[in-house]
Amino acid sequence: MAPKNRRTNKAVASTVDPMEHFMQTVTVDTCIACKQPCSRGMAYVEKMKRPGAIGYGVPCILTKGKPGRMQRRRRRS
Repeated sequence: MAPKNRRTNKAVASTVDPMEHFMQTVTVDTCIACKQPCSRGMAYVEKMKRPGAIGYGVPCILTKGKPGRMQRRRRRS
């Protein structure tokens, strides 16, 4: 009897930044005024220059927080 083909659960490399959840979403005004322009922000600025473009913001790498900080509970005094 031939062995059955079983699907293996392989981890797929994600193109999304794992810290994106902890970044603040900024608008095009912030990207234009940024002192350290990034490729994601500049691509967003170019997209928003087109007439009729609708933007919802882009996660900013400079506003990246720490995952543990968001999950801490407030202590009662």
